[in-house]
Amino acid sequence: MLLGLNNVEISFADRTLFSDVSFEICENDKIGFIGVNGSGKTTLLKLITGKLSADGGTVTKAADCRIGFMEQFAFKNTDQTLYDEALTVFSELEDMELELAQIHDRIDFGDHSAEIIERQARLSEQFEQNGGLTYKSRTAAALVGLGFSESDFSLKTEVLSGGQLSKLQLAKLLLSNADLLLLDEPTNHLDIRSVEWLEKFLLDYKGAYLVISHDRFFLDKVTNRTIELENQKIRDYKGNYTRFVELKKEDVERRRKEYEAAVKEINRVEGIIEQQKRWNQAHNYVTIASKQKQIDRIEKTLEKPEESPDAIKFSFHCDDGCGNDVLEAKNIALSFDGKTLFTNVNIDIKKGERVFLIGANGCGKTSLFRVLTGEHAPDLGSFKFGARVRFGYFDQAQRGLHEEKTAMEEIHDEYPRMTETAVRTALASFLFKGDDVFKKISSLSGGERARVALLKLMLSGANFLLLDEPTNHLDINSCEALENALLNYDGTLFVISHDRYLINKLANRVYKLSESGAENYLGNYDFYIEHNREAAVVNEEKPKKSDSALDYRQKKERESERRKLNTKVSRLEQQIEESDALIAEKTKELAELSDYQRAMELSAEIAELQKAQESAMEEWEDASAKLEEFDND
Repeated sequence: MLLGLNNVEISFADRTLFSDVSFEICENDKIGFIGVNGSGKTTLLKLITGKLSADGGTVTKAADCRIGFMEQFAFKNTDQTLYDEALTVFSELEDMELELAQIHDRIDFGDHSAEIIERQARLSEQFEQNGGLTYKSRTAAALVGLGFSESDFSLKTEVLSGGQLSKLQLAKLLLSNADLLLLDEPTNHLDIRSVEWLEKFLLDYKGAYLVISHDRFFLDKVTNRTIELENQKIRDYKGNYTRFVELKKEDVERRRKEYEAAVKEINRVEGIIEQQKRWNQAHNYVTIASKQKQIDRIEKTLEKPEESPDAIKFSFHCDDGCGNDVLEAKNIALSFDGKTLFTNVNIDIKKGERVFLIGANGCGKTSLFRVLTGEHAPDLGSFKFGARVRFGYFDQAQRGLHEEKTAMEEIHDEYPRMTETAVRTALASFLFKGDDVFKKISSLSGGERARVALLKLMLSGANFLLLDEPTNHLDINSCEALENALLNYDGTLFVISHDRYLINKLANRVYKLSESGAENYLGNYDFYIEHNREAAVVNEEKPKKSDSALDYRQKKERESERRKLNTKVSRLEQQIEESDALIAEKTKELAELSDYQRAMELSAEIAELQKAQESAMEEWEDASAKLEEFDND
């Protein structure tokens, strides 16, 4: 066991977030932690890390358990570069590396004492065992995997965006090699390619982790256990998210049946008690007392099934229809500050289609939507909407909301014909109840702002919805409600999303945006992945060239080149074998030497031989690969 919680409780003001929470985290546990927004998931993480204290219960941590969480990797020096800041995770290795360099300098200047040689040997071994030879390459790989380019490595942390800083913190957390990682929405700010890298990293991770996420596709990939925080209680299930849904359904049904059976039994026994009372004999009251004890025992263990947390209730609809052609874009190109985002973008969307737009962060997906909504003018190309098309736009930044207004004012000012009662009813269906409707937009959480923006869109009656990352700030329950609403929508959808679960459920077409254009795939995300996998296999299989396709001169040139490569490979193999023999001979001589000065000289000679041998090996590998290409042609 790495960590244990026993009957933990936390309350804020007059609200209990959770109580009687008990579970254990053991080595190699891969836990998905889910629950509606505001249920207390992040608070529980802060409790585990010691940032908060429990009002009741205990948190027990194994003595040697190292816990890693995002906040511990805050940036102290804004003058650091991105790469140097990431390397601070390995400060102990950097200190060792510096000391080894200093020891090397001392030896070069004549300090050959036994103490310094022993310290060098011991420190070198420790440095290698702790990953000193690979920590820089691992850091670079993590940064690239999470979406940074090598040109970003030299950026100062003070100029990084909020999303980039979050990714940098995540990289440091992943590299920390903690026994238990606590990950709070780690896929936020990541595009699909980076999420897939993170999935592979976590699948290979040797420690345990607990991850809060609303990305169901991600949870299915990386978890083998699911803990749900609902109605202030914890329920623990074996399996990933999809398995959790199945088990929870069975669990809820079992508890419902047990409750109904218990209530039925209580009613039956109460009937017996009433009958005994009517007979009004002494022995009847003995029976009554016995039956009442039976009822008390049942009621003591009786657990009424809890209501599911409130979920968004809504449906999109069109006020009127449109023609078959909804959107046609031809050869659109866009650039900012001399940097080309994309060119030759051609898109054709028909009535009733559910089309998704995917691509790496920064490729211009949101900018393309802003071209379509008229906010940006394209550098080249044109687009047009079809007859009677009326679009509604969900902006992931929610720039259409007014910070100074209340949620009530935001809706009423947009739709002044609605009565106050109608506005309140609409807001209640989006979980704004009581005084919540008077909250200022500026004070709302990301999820609450998204709900207000979605409500405005729902009320618009638009027949073509442009949605930019609509699930970004929603919990799983809200994501599922949105999916169902969009599935039943009778209009046309064009959606930017990295939510692969959503794409699989809704999409009948996918566009992949890149600098050179938008590639069209007739299917959902699984189809897109399979198509790319097949294309990769085809590209790897190089077409064989027949002799008849080559003229005499070409064949002679190829035969001559092949002979040269054959000779080179043989020569290098001989050179490598001779180097092996020489290195072995000098290594044996070194082992038998007592003369330190000669030992240093021999060590240098061996190092030079090994360096030359490595160079020869690289040449041999290159020549052998080219020779293999000749043989395969």
